[in-house]
Amino acid sequence: MSTIIEQPRFACALGSQQTVLAISGAFPIVHAGPGCASRIYRFMSDACGNQGEVYNAGGHIASTNTTETEVVFGGEKKLRETVEGALKIFDGELYVILSGCTTGIIGDDIEAVAASFRDEGYPVVAAETSGFKGNTYVGHELVLKSIIKNFVGDVRPNVKKGLVNVFSVVPNQDPFWRGDLQEIKRILTGLGLEVQILFGNESAGLSEWKNIPNAEFNLLLSPWVGKDTVELLKEKYGTPYLHYPILPVGGKATSSFLREVARFAKLDPEVTEKFIQKEEKHFYNFFLGLADFGTFSREKLPSELYTVGDAEYTLGVVDFLVNELGLTHKKTFITDDAQNESVRKMIVENAEKFIPGIKDSLFLEADGGKISGKLYESIGNSKDAVIFGSTWEELVADHTGNYSVFLSMPLSRDLILEKTFTGYTGGLRLIEEFYAGMLKKHSIATFR
Repeated sequence: MSTIIEQPRFACALGSQQTVLAISGAFPIVHAGPGCASRIYRFMSDACGNQGEVYNAGGHIASTNTTETEVVFGGEKKLRETVEGALKIFDGELYVILSGCTTGIIGDDIEAVAASFRDEGYPVVAAETSGFKGNTYVGHELVLKSIIKNFVGDVRPNVKKGLVNVFSVVPNQDPFWRGDLQEIKRILTGLGLEVQILFGNESAGLSEWKNIPNAEFNLLLSPWVGKDTVELLKEKYGTPYLHYPILPVGGKATSSFLREVARFAKLDPEVTEKFIQKEEKHFYNFFLGLADFGTFSREKLPSELYTVGDAEYTLGVVDFLVNELGLTHKKTFITDDAQNESVRKMIVENAEKFIPGIKDSLFLEADGGKISGKLYESIGNSKDAVIFGSTWEELVADHTGNYSVFLSMPLSRDLILEKTFTGYTGGLRLIEEFYAGMLKKHSIATFR
């Protein structure tokens, strides 16, 4: 990150401590200055729908809290002492050392420290997650690759038919990660697959990670985060992967996603279609319940769509709202802050693939100040807009007299447990959120 931006929507690479916390049985050990771990935890908890603790230690994260002494004389000795203490206090199956900016600058060899503990039989790995390495998305993948290389390790795969590893949303960067992973596992299991979701309530924890090499294939359900990981698994264990670049939202998109997975996995088409028909019947029976409300309220329904968030979630939501609900797309702001030009190009190409014609109204922009300025300029005096975004976009909606729905970080004015906008379940929830927000502004009588 070479420039200063206003209203950031992610932490630095050390935000990957939340990735570790989302794995049952894993504990982060932060080698950084005082306050780094706690500030990141507060940001990625409070500003991610007030989710509170994830697993394991929650906000009580082991940290070296390095000071001037370590900067001058090196901090590896203190790190060893901190790891020894963590091994005594936390009953874990895996310990992940993460570096902060200071220790990265002075060159402490955290991998050598981790390796020394592995030589003694302790499950300790390390990831260089100094803030200057990149943002949360970058740190997340650095952790994934370290666990695979040094915890899963060099093993000969015993491939099991129908077993799939899913790499998708980033825990606590995606506010709805728990519900998203739950829905993803549910619909893939409905096809007859055995699903290793790896994070959250639906995961068996580190036993799934140890079982990663035995998967028949990997599913990357993400535009770019995780691409290096599935490439590593292909190289290391020979596991093929399917890359599906957006989260499917609603009936049409989810059915298309499931059919592509079924084709890739060579599943029984009859079983696939039977499951899809059952899910679509459920989805559209509820969807039709919107018709009566829409008929009487048509003149007052917001029709101009603005979205702000990461590529993975935002594009799926736009696809659903435009192609199934019939909103008019105005502008989409992708906030991933992907520095690699090839990644930025891939995001745009995938957006155009799923939402033809979106290219000219798609902006890859991480600066919240610039996003707000463009929103005000585009909305003008319109009262027909709805903005799907963060707490900051809620302010824009309020100032312009329009509607907003929470979609992305930072999200401090909501409480999220298992909410999701993904899949069939998430599509229905998204409709409820959309119109509930509108009804909070106006009574039913206003529309009729």
